[in-house]
Amino acid sequence: MASHQSSALVFLALCLCFLLLISPAHSLTCTSQKFTNNAVYTQCLDLPQLSSYLHWTHNQTNSSLSIAFIAQPAKTDGWVAWALNPTGSGMVGAQTLLAFKSNGAMTVKTYNITSYGPITESTLSFEVWDLTAEESNGSIWLFAKLKVPGNADTVNQVWQVGSSVTSGVPDAHALNTANKNSRSTLNLTEGSTVSTSGVDSRTKNKNIHGVLNVVSWGILFPVGVIIARYLRTFESADPIWFYLHVFCQISAYAIGVAGWGTGLKLGSQSQGIKYTAHRNIGIALFSIATVQIFALFLRPKKDHKYRFYWNIYHHSIGYAIVVLGILNVFKGYDILHPLQKWKSAYIIVIIVLGAIALLLEAITWIVVLRRKSSKSTKPYDGYNNGEGRQ
Repeated sequence: MASHQSSALVFLALCLCFLLLISPAHSLTCTSQKFTNNAVYTQCLDLPQLSSYLHWTHNQTNSSLSIAFIAQPAKTDGWVAWALNPTGSGMVGAQTLLAFKSNGAMTVKTYNITSYGPITESTLSFEVWDLTAEESNGSIWLFAKLKVPGNADTVNQVWQVGSSVTSGVPDAHALNTANKNSRSTLNLTEGSTVSTSGVDSRTKNKNIHGVLNVVSWGILFPVGVIIARYLRTFESADPIWFYLHVFCQISAYAIGVAGWGTGLKLGSQSQGIKYTAHRNIGIALFSIATVQIFALFLRPKKDHKYRFYWNIYHHSIGYAIVVLGILNVFKGYDILHPLQKWKSAYIIVIIVLGAIALLLEAITWIVVLRRKSSKSTKPYDGYNNGEGRQ
């Protein structure tokens, strides 16, 4: 009997410890979260990204919105932010409330996000008051009251988490998929949210920039090089290989110029955000590819004394474009953070092209060696005792 009672006590103790270890901020749903200030909100949502939660009460009489935003910073000394965007669905234009720990105490600051560069504390485009924040079990609870348009049933919201704060200024957040998709349209009265991810014009421009450059520098240029290096070995492929080579390279250059142009536009729209290596490689690619294209008009004839040196230059620049192009494609993937399947698909394409190149390299050497062997075993025809052969 005593053993059964002791077992029950142990079980109850373990259950109690388990319940005490559960963080309110990490509850599975917002409905189970309780506030230390006994605040009550009429609506709540489990936000679809970054394990975040939003509680709110919309007072249509005075057009006010009382909110509580709950999220865990990316790291212990990080920050969390929630914003309304009256002019768009993304980061630019967001009227932001941002909370972090400063000198051991929680603080809330406001930011009017006008660009993708560094942010500075500023007033918002609407009235906001009762800004407070508290920390609980690794999560930050941000509270605020603000004015919304009197007839607004829906608003565009943006939320975010960051890993660090330097000298009172929040550092840039990560660019993972969840970070980029943390925005939605919030229905104030029905208590629902509709994701706006993927419709942002800047994200579309990024995707267009990526596709154009993958197709041009990352695929067409290498294909053109493979055609020129290996098909010319086969006499039956002459002059078709040349026209295919020119078609691939000119097409790649035209598409690459379009991709380069979209990159310039994205750069002008992203003041303060710099991807130095990606940008510099892109400039170098455009420059040497332009030289390579125009060098076609200066190509000497096959029997010209300078043709040998032109070939060295042409081949060297071509291989440099291939290497830099593939390298910059992967740097672009690291910046854009697309779904892994797109990066994996490109890796497969490169592996296939590499395998084809290796196979053709072996075949080419076999063909060349056989030709040399055939010439060296050609019967002596008695002409000038062999001295007439060149």
